[in-house]
Amino acid sequence: MSWGLKNEAIATMYKGAIPLLLTFGAPVWIDAMKYEHNRQKYVRVQRLIILKMATAYRTTSSEALCILTGMTPIILSIEETVTQYTFTDTQQQQQARNLDQDIEYKYWAHSARAISIEETQSHVEATIRAYKDGSKYQNGVGS
Repeated sequence: MSWGLKNEAIATMYKGAIPLLLTFGAPVWIDAMKYEHNRQKYVRVQRLIILKMATAYRTTSSEALCILTGMTPIILSIEETVTQYTFTDTQQQQQARNLDQDIEYKYWAHSARAISIEETQSHVEATIRAYKDGSKYQNGVGS
């Protein structure tokens, strides 16, 4: 008889959530990964989960666990996330300078960033009274 989650369920949960949580905001704090004690904290979190996935002994090394389960070491995942971010950030800066080039749709600027202001020459004043809270005025309630 076995208790707990199966290895496949643990692997699915790990792949879907843990790397995303651990690499969130990595471009901001990547300099902290220069220090071994910070790196070890991330390796420890990954190791606990991968140890359950591999159903291996506690004495198995973290690198061997990654190979057994087919998972990327978390430090490499963090570095990959930072590399992807800096690449896309550099691409966007280059595209801002080179406006007359064909741009792949995934690098298009978001429409919310394009602000358009229209000026009109005519100015018409209107008086509208709206009472959203149910207040009364001369002829009834509301607007």
